[in-house]
Amino acid sequence: MSKIEVNKIGPQCGTTLTVGCGAGQTVAVDANTVTLGRCGGTVALASGASQTGFGRTGTVDWQTSIQTSASFTAVNGQGFFVDTSSNAVTANLPAGSVGAIVAFKDYAQNFDTNSLTISANGSEKIEGQTFDLELSTEGQAVTLVYGDATKGWQAVNSNEIVNSPTHVAATGGSVSTVCTNFKVHTFTSPGTFCVSAGNGPLAVVDYQVIAGGGGGGSDANSSGGIGVAGGGAGGFREAKVSGTSGCWSASPLASATSIPVSIQGYPIVVGAGGAAGPGSGGSASRGSDSTFSTITSTGGGGGRGEPNSADNSPGGSGGGGTYNTAGGTGNTPSVSPSQGNNGEAGLFGGNYPGGGGGGAIEVGGTDGDGQGGDGATSSINGTPTTRAGGGGGGFLNGVAGSPGGSGGGGKGGDDSPGGGNGTAGSANTGGGGGGGSGHGGTGAAGGSGVVIIRYKFQ
Repeated sequence: MSKIEVNKIGPQCGTTLTVGCGAGQTVAVDANTVTLGRCGGTVALASGASQTGFGRTGTVDWQTSIQTSASFTAVNGQGFFVDTSSNAVTANLPAGSVGAIVAFKDYAQNFDTNSLTISANGSEKIEGQTFDLELSTEGQAVTLVYGDATKGWQAVNSNEIVNSPTHVAATGGSVSTVCTNFKVHTFTSPGTFCVSAGNGPLAVVDYQVIAGGGGGGSDANSSGGIGVAGGGAGGFREAKVSGTSGCWSASPLASATSIPVSIQGYPIVVGAGGAAGPGSGGSASRGSDSTFSTITSTGGGGGRGEPNSADNSPGGSGGGGTYNTAGGTGNTPSVSPSQGNNGEAGLFGGNYPGGGGGGAIEVGGTDGDGQGGDGATSSINGTPTTRAGGGGGGFLNGVAGSPGGSGGGGKGGDDSPGGGNGTAGSANTGGGGGGGSGHGGTGAAGGSGVVIIRYKFQ
């Protein structure tokens, strides 16, 4: 083997120096330090050539400019320090190509207050999912490498496991923010709760589902008759999970089992209040059911009328009875925790009061003859609100009708010549309608229900 020792090798003419003699040859440079190129110059691989042992494979060039704007587009091969002190930030990923790499780091330790959302290019995937990635942990960093179209961008940090956003993102109903980190969706009419992101232990929602209240019964006898019954409150079902539900007080009926959600639309049914008993006398209609996911709250039972032409009294809470008839059974069908209470029996004798409808937390008549049972109080929407009160019963012999239960129950009719009519249950409370008085008093409709969904979004 020959050895040549020189200080400099340059081309004989022109600007190109060829080392080696073609395909199949290997040129080895044996030295501690090898410098290729010069300041301001470029070292390039020939078209179709590949490299091993050096270059940017598996690493990024970290950018010294801190990203603070609400949105920016990442560049392949670069890492970004992101400061979310003033606002949440969205990083748009570049178009994916095999081996493409980007990285992000929480610069100001503030991702838990304002998150970084990483958005894929078009329909490309992140960890095999077609939705955005949310970083919401203080100090979090992640490196993403594009593998293929099946899995898309994947996290390669040894200390990061990223499947999808942990928090829920959704639309539908009237949306508000409470307690800083929680969204509340209120449905006062049918709609769809549409979940666009969410996975893992925080992809759960708390709820309050209240059915329509039952209508109040009517009296057919304009010359005398009897007081008739108030409608039962719509079924009241609620859930709060300790540790994930934030700063709110649940009702005594709250379950500790919330609903896990996935990326899909959940139809919401908000039950209408039941119709009052007909003007010719008779029992009122039940309220309609309200539903969300696996939760169904049953419409409140209708108040019994005179004559007792139909028994519509069982329901979420039972409607009241009339003239010595039993009140309707609440929590029908049975669920646990209970969705309501029984209605009061109609009294025989005296001023012949119609029974009060059952309320969410109280049997009808608990607070006095003919009074509707009280509803339940919850602050799921950020404000303590009482709903699902039973309707009050009407009276005979010139006596004022009984009040409805707290939480939207309608008042029973005041007896007078010509009859006194009940008042309707309040809208979107599931309150029962008030029953009519004697002398031909007519009942009133029950109040419509409501569906409220609450979850942590950051």
